[in-house]
Amino acid sequence: MRSHILNLFIVGIGITALSACTTDTSNEMPTRADGAEFFSANCVSCHGSDAKGDGPAATGLPAAPPDLTLLSVQNGGEFPQTQTLSYIYGDPEKSHLARVMPEFGEDMALDLVPVELDGVLTPTPRELAGLLFYLESIQQ
Repeated sequence: MRSHILNLFIVGIGITALSACTTDTSNEMPTRADGAEFFSANCVSCHGSDAKGDGPAATGLPAAPPDLTLLSVQNGGEFPQTQTLSYIYGDPEKSHLARVMPEFGEDMALDLVPVELDGVLTPTPRELAGLLFYLESIQQ
């Protein structure tokens, strides 16, 4: 299943080689702080500042946003990197009509960095890599 999602993710961003990982001249990897900044700008309204799913817009949604601090707990104590990134990017197995959360990846596909996901270096949108690092850091 993980390799299927990973393959769909790679095809979804249209990348076949790590040599095309970035159009940015910066070789710096995003940090947890970069991810926290992205989270503050894009996720707090629904997920809340503490990422527990209690943001100010959460009450008006048809489905409650998940508590993002429990992703590892809900996955046997291991942070589900590939699954999390695939969902944030815009899970190709779910149409945009079946989800409330916006799909972020398509607009970011030109600025990629290599991130190790399940032991495989995977071209990943820079901003989403930072968000992934942040989410992993807030797990309970």
